[in-house]
Amino acid sequence: MSLMILAIVVLILIIAGAAYYIFHQKTQMDELVMGYELDRDMWEDEANEMSLQYEGWMFNISNDSLVAQLATEQARVQRLQEELRTVRATDTRRINELKKELETLRSIMRNYVIQIDSLDQANKQLQKEKQEAVTQYRRASSQAANLQKEKEQLTERVTLASRLDATDIQINPVNSRGKTVKKIKQMQQFVVSFRIAKNITAQVGEKTVYVRIMRPDDDVLVKSRADVFAFEGKEINYSMKRIIEYDGEEAPVTLYWDIEEFLSPGEYRVDIFTDGNHIGRKAFSLEG
Repeated sequence: MSLMILAIVVLILIIAGAAYYIFHQKTQMDELVMGYELDRDMWEDEANEMSLQYEGWMFNISNDSLVAQLATEQARVQRLQEELRTVRATDTRRINELKKELETLRSIMRNYVIQIDSLDQANKQLQKEKQEAVTQYRRASSQAANLQKEKEQLTERVTLASRLDATDIQINPVNSRGKTVKKIKQMQQFVVSFRIAKNITAQVGEKTVYVRIMRPDDDVLVKSRADVFAFEGKEINYSMKRIIEYDGEEAPVTLYWDIEEFLSPGEYRVDIFTDGNHIGRKAFSLEG
């Protein structure tokens, strides 16, 4: 009886020891599998980060060739990421192979980091040079505009300086004997005399001088309505004209108007033109 009891006790101890061993082994196995799963998840997360990095680069880079290369590498990372997601945690051989492949892809990515950083630095340099070129262009444009403005102002001053002036304008109504008279009914002729002032900046040569005699009602005295000249883009009538040879020195000019029309008392005026410019004016009154 005692031997049977002893055998039963020994059997129980053996069973208890075996159960403990199996439980201990299972616990170790569970911990090992959990470690494999954590390791696999870590590598999967890293692959995901690499894929996102490629995505960000492709979004910001305008180099088509480089974008195509990045897309190819991103596809490899995504394939690896998908396999890491589906491989069994206990398939350590395949996980190790995937880890090595991920290491290779990480090394390739480091090369792209260097290449993209270099490209970024080159782009920044180009942007800097572009901005400097734009600044220089704007400065040059501003200087050119200022020079053009100065040129126009100088041209305007030269034009104004070269413009002729009629001075000492005299209008004498005379009778048939050439004597100055005051009454309209005695007048036979207007003698209009003036001087073209000295101007060393004016163009010398032949010049046509036009004279307009204006009535009190602002109608011009003319012998023919066909007698016109150009002024400020229009054709206007003149009363008399004279061609002179101007050499830059003061030049006296005298013109004669034969009175053949009815004249009324009032304020008259004489306007003088040459070279397309109005160069003088003188008002005078006639008594009835």
